[in-house]
Amino acid sequence: MSEVAAVNRSWWSMAGMAFGAVALVLALFLHGAGPLDPQPTIGQSIGEIAADIGKSAMRGLKGEPQPAPEARAWSLDRILSTSAYVLGGVAVILGVFGFVFREKRRLAFAAVSIGGVAIGFQLFVWTVMIIAGVILLGYILSNLTEILGGFTGG
Repeated sequence: MSEVAAVNRSWWSMAGMAFGAVALVLALFLHGAGPLDPQPTIGQSIGEIAADIGKSAMRGLKGEPQPAPEARAWSLDRILSTSAYVLGGVAVILGVFGFVFREKRRLAFAAVSIGGVAIGFQLFVWTVMIIAGVILLGYILSNLTEILGGFTGG
């Protein structure tokens, strides 16, 4: 009888690496290419926020109820960003399946790592953007008198 060695195919880990690679490339593309959907100008955004604040204050003073919050629309940017998170999560889960089914440890670890890096990269970029926004807001608030001094004549 001929004995054929069983070939250990690491399907779970290989699929996890593929999903993780797609998630990482998608995350890098999203943060490198910038927003794909048309964005309103800063003036439009600030004007809309100011108008909403004014309307909300008037409703509050009159005792009228505030309108129910509206669901945010699913734009292309939001769909792609969510897809990158989901693909990264799928990569981590498939890598864990690779560990559970005793596939090659290096491939399973790579699948978990690439998926984790894809998720971590997006979280890191958002954290940096929030910190930069807080610093910018603090700078604007600390120099508000100088900024408004030209308008008020003081």
